[in-house]
Amino acid sequence: MSTEATATVAEPHKESRFLVVIDDTPECRVAWEFAARRARHVGGSVVLAHIINPPDFQHWMAVEEVMRQEAREEALEVLRDVAVQIEDEIGPRPELVVREGDVSEQILALLEDDPAIQYFVLAAGADKDNPGPLVSAFSGRLINAMPIPVVIVPGHLTVDQIAQIA
Repeated sequence: MSTEATATVAEPHKESRFLVVIDDTPECRVAWEFAARRARHVGGSVVLAHIINPPDFQHWMAVEEVMRQEAREEALEVLRDVAVQIEDEIGPRPELVVREGDVSEQILALLEDDPAIQYFVLAAGADKDNPGPLVSAFSGRLINAMPIPVVIVPGHLTVDQIAQIA
């Protein structure tokens, strides 16, 4: 009776890609700090997204287009500022994405358009009674629509604490 050993070959490691929405909430920095440090730790990358609310100015199309362009330029500037901080402090160069529309819809669309993104990182607000708009949306009614894990980081963590756990 002979026994044959069979070896299974693991699939090639796919780069872990972490999506973070950059907005004006105080907890936003905690989310991108965690995502960037985790990406560096696992040899992955970060996608920084900024979602613009469409301008509510419908009287003159030319004015609306100028407002839209200004909003895109401001969004790119915000993303570039965060990207520089990530590159200077942590390492991996983030990809920058600007979208326009409803935040929840745009995040779901971005995940559909970029199936290589494997994690959506959010930080909860430090206020125990208000976890923040994204955490409220994506840990509630939208959680079942998510095709990937949602990572929620406590918003009160310090940079040192994030470095220890990421």
